[in-house]
Amino acid sequence: MPVNAPLNRKLRMGLVGGGQGAFIGRVHATAAILDNRAVLVAGALSADPAKAKASAPDYDIKPERAYASYQEMLTAESKLPASERIDFVSIATPNHTHFEIAKAFAEAGFNVMCDKPLTFDLAQAEELAKIVQKTSVVFAVTHNYTGYPLVRQARDMIRSGELGEINAIRATYVQGWLRRRLERDKQKQASWRTDPKRSGAAGCFGDIGTHAYNLSRFITGLLPDQVSCVLKTFEAGRELDDYGVAAVRYQNGGLGTVTASQISHGRENDLWIEVDGTKGALEWHQEEPNKMLFRVNGQPHRLYTRDPNAPFMTETGKASCRLPSGHPEAFFEAFANIYTAAYADMVTRAGGHKIDGSKSLYPNVADGVDGMNFITQCVASSKQDGHWVSLKHPLCRS
Repeated sequence: MPVNAPLNRKLRMGLVGGGQGAFIGRVHATAAILDNRAVLVAGALSADPAKAKASAPDYDIKPERAYASYQEMLTAESKLPASERIDFVSIATPNHTHFEIAKAFAEAGFNVMCDKPLTFDLAQAEELAKIVQKTSVVFAVTHNYTGYPLVRQARDMIRSGELGEINAIRATYVQGWLRRRLERDKQKQASWRTDPKRSGAAGCFGDIGTHAYNLSRFITGLLPDQVSCVLKTFEAGRELDDYGVAAVRYQNGGLGTVTASQISHGRENDLWIEVDGTKGALEWHQEEPNKMLFRVNGQPHRLYTRDPNAPFMTETGKASCRLPSGHPEAFFEAFANIYTAAYADMVTRAGGHKIDGSKSLYPNVADGVDGMNFITQCVASSKQDGHWVSLKHPLCRS
């Protein structure tokens, strides 16, 4: 794709997925335009061509750029002049389709925002990483919980040494929506998430366990060494896990745990993390994202609140806020922070400059590979009754 002059316009977005009845596609579309940095102009919104066309008015996509398939969108957008074609594509489709879509657009030179997990299996993820390296496109994976201001604050505090040496991490993501076999009722979200042909080798652990693991990696920067995992399917007849626990050994000698459940009554989206260091410990809950606890033995517990004007906030934490303290910021804003960070690299690339994606604040293709490696090795360990297996991978970044 030809390089544009330095941008004095909004980035042009194309969306794959997100048609009527979808969830995460609408989140992508909302987050992408939240800061007025982009505009959604094209879409292939469903694998069903008729539904794809019918869904376009919901996004104000003009009929001529409402495509019946991602292949049609790629062909048509590639033929448009550089002043009109999309700058990036957002992929909000089931796991088994991510690779083919991302590969096609990246090879054509389009930047990519891809939902997690990155691909259907690890081999696809590794191939995709090679394509991104070759094409130098901007590639972000929407592990959106890394966009919360206090998550980024925690990351800065740990990396500046405020917690000392990191000894232990406890990350948990607990839901209850799959306590009943909704997939038998053809419920859309349950149907593909519990189907090994579309979800991949793991169910609950691939869907939300990866978020807990990624949060541990993002906040602490610790490199993984080994994992011991036990996955369980409690709902009889379900093909993939709906509960799992994993112990992680980190290369610095620290220990971590990841627990994920989708069968816990009354639980909604309770992602939380605790980090123990030699100097202090912190705790953050996604369902109350504007608060973070910091503890030191013998001292009063400190409650950090999301406050862009407070002197205790780091520059990254402040820059991730949009509202004054006391006005809740949450899921959409965190998701938008991933987009905003990626946009900075897109603008740099459009100006003809090289980008170093390995140092990005947003989760990149290497983080996507890390997540797929985690899923793969957890499944392998569970099949061996929790036997320790390696988590080391050459693309893992601190």
